[in-house]
Amino acid sequence: MNLTLHTYAEQPEVIPLLFSAVKLPAWQYEFMFNDEVANRLWHRLEADFVDYQFVLRDQDAGGAIAAVGHTLPFQWDATIEDLPDRGWDAIFERAVEGLDAGRPPNMLTAIEASVAPAYQGQGVSRRIIEEMRNIARARGFGVLVAPVRPSLKARYPLTPIDRYVSWTQGAATGDPAAPFDPWLRTHWRMGARIVKVAHNSMRITGPVARWERWTGMQFPESGQYIVPGALNPVAIDREQDSGEYIEPNVWMAHQVSD
Repeated sequence: MNLTLHTYAEQPEVIPLLFSAVKLPAWQYEFMFNDEVANRLWHRLEADFVDYQFVLRDQDAGGAIAAVGHTLPFQWDATIEDLPDRGWDAIFERAVEGLDAGRPPNMLTAIEASVAPAYQGQGVSRRIIEEMRNIARARGFGVLVAPVRPSLKARYPLTPIDRYVSWTQGAATGDPAAPFDPWLRTHWRMGARIVKVAHNSMRITGPVARWERWTGMQFPESGQYIVPGALNPVAIDREQDSGEYIEPNVWMAHQVSD
């Protein structure tokens, strides 16, 4: 694999290709494309933050798009431990509001890392993190933070996220302190530390019929439902004709400069 990095500023023509080439195959679950903040602000990535968005292209395969990485600069004067409980949603809003208000950023946050199925399991996700760290370093930001989505949490939707995050690989693996979750573990092995859980990182809502379309399930009565791909159960309220999913993420921090 000969992967080369290209920003949106350098190759804006790739932007319309990313959903079908990488994002939908990588994420699979339609409801994940319906976060309220993302629906409202995603266009700002493509209009105002083009130098912070990038693709990795495989030159050995004719320039095929192997992965995409999204980051945002923001101003943060509090401690890392004070990062918002609303995680992904809050930090996206803060970055956009900071740009509009003319506040100079001093930190970088990861927003998304997606790898096309043909390139998964080959260390490409680690390359994405490396490139995000490079962006932070080049811009003079000492820290890259990330509201990380634990990749295996959907297999344990009834386990509270705080307990899930405490799981480690165990003594039998030879790396007992490493996080149990593979995506948390990738960040951890690259030197990131777990800061805290963002319990309300994303909020996805919609009418019951829309949730049934998104999931291919039926929800005959009000209650909590386990939905494929969801890290927590989805709350369905038939009387109010609404479904709500609150996704937890895990704040992790990479120190990229002394």
